Amino acid sequence: MSKALIIIDIQNDYFENGAMELVGSLPASENAKLVLSKFRDENLPIVHVQHLSVAPGSVFFLPETKGQEIQENVKPLNGEKVITKYYPNSFRDTDLLDYLKSQSITELVVVGMMTHMCVDATVRAAKDFDFECTVIGDACASRDLEINGKTVKAEDAHNAFLSALSFFYADVKSTNEFLTN
Repeated sequence: MSKALIIIDIQNDYFENGAMELVGSLPASENAKLVLSKFRDENLPIVHVQHLSVAPGSVFFLPETKGQEIQENVKPLNGEKVITKYYPNSFRDTDLLDYLKSQSITELVVVGMMTHMCVDATVRAAKDFDFECTVIGDACASRDLEINGKTVKAEDAHNAFLSALSFFYADVKSTNEFLTN
């Protein structure tokens, strides 16, 4: 089985003073950096996914802004694959699937942001494409959500989505569990 790391949307707008700050984005990015270092040390494929928002009314990840840039902790090195996407699912209208197939990848390790949106959509699609998935839960971040006038705290949203993914779509591990296995 060939393994690749998928780093989803760890971009400046999700951090302090960004247009869509998440809860726990900095520690999540630091854990993602540890996972990234392992993949670099083992010379395994790495895919950086960068979201750009071009829809009317978009307020974050606007093209050619500092906010859309990949955050420093996980900045791509020359030669690492970078995929631009315009939807939550990293496979939709991108070359991600073709790239992974061309590299004979069968297993994905996923880190990124937002747990409840792009991480969830990408992992579910990946499983539908027959990839074995591992999500590094503490290398992902979310935000408070609202439904019917009620607030769902970021930690609860994050844990709910990870628990749903772990039911069928992915093995969910901590950074420490992943690095020590």
